[in-house]
Amino acid sequence: MIRIDAAWIAVEPLDMRSGVDTALGRVVRVFGEARSHHAYLFLNRRANRLKVLVHDGFGLWLCARRLQEGHFVRPGTHLGTRIELTSEQLRALVVGLPWQRLTEHARISIL
Repeated sequence: MIRIDAAWIAVEPLDMRSGVDTALGRVVRVFGEARSHHAYLFLNRRANRLKVLVHDGFGLWLCARRLQEGHFVRPGTHLGTRIELTSEQLRALVVGLPWQRLTEHARISIL
């Protein structure tokens, strides 16, 4: 099991042919550094593929996921170049659900 304390998604798409070194270079450029136990997520231009780079404290993991139908929900560019995700948002994003709706503002508290 890989421990993930924080997850971040980059707004700009990543070429899915990229390997560990290219993805790590993008992490350093966008996030400043690759921190231990942080996951960095990237979508391709069509948003049907996702790559996740995780630094586990000893090395790097690069994972990929492709949806057969539909697409991942891409964050808007108006939110900046990077967005921190909650654990619930990360789980929703990975399966292709609308993760942006899982915020404080999406809750109903008054009947």
